[in-house]
Amino acid sequence: MLKTKIVFWMLLGVMCIIISPSGANAQRRSPKAKLGKICGNPQLKCRTPEIDFPAHEIPFELPTDNAVIYESESFYMVVLKTVKYNVKVNCDNAISENERLEIQKVFLDHKVFALKCSDAGDLSYTNVADNVGFIAVYAGKTAAQANSFLKTVQATGKFKGANLRKTQAMVNGT
Repeated sequence: MLKTKIVFWMLLGVMCIIISPSGANAQRRSPKAKLGKICGNPQLKCRTPEIDFPAHEIPFELPTDNAVIYESESFYMVVLKTVKYNVKVNCDNAISENERLEIQKVFLDHKVFALKCSDAGDLSYTNVADNVGFIAVYAGKTAAQANSFLKTVQATGKFKGANLRKTQAMVNGT
């Protein structure tokens, strides 16, 4: 009799866990949004027919899941220069396209990109402070690739204070 009661209560407990509200909600969650592949090499074609990325942005392939906000896969960038914006600094002019293009000549197979402004609808990045623009270069998908590329950047002697940052690119597709 005692064994039967113990088994009954154990089975009841297991059933409560299985059909608990948190378990039911977990089953109803939508699948995780797909992340777009970063196009880190400017010499290779990138499939981005939905959005025409400006030259100063890092493009990524947009998933085909009809999202409103598209996110890239995580990647590493080497931040070469930062600019803190304030009322006296025009973010469009703080980082010139000529400067970005000159740096691109140094790193032919790694996309050099810039965050000039943070306006609605523009490409944005995670792990970046508000009111800061930057010039960065794609460093890879993994920490090992990024650390190796950081050494390449440092070996040029041109970018004092260059540092690694893990990020994702995001764009509002509406």
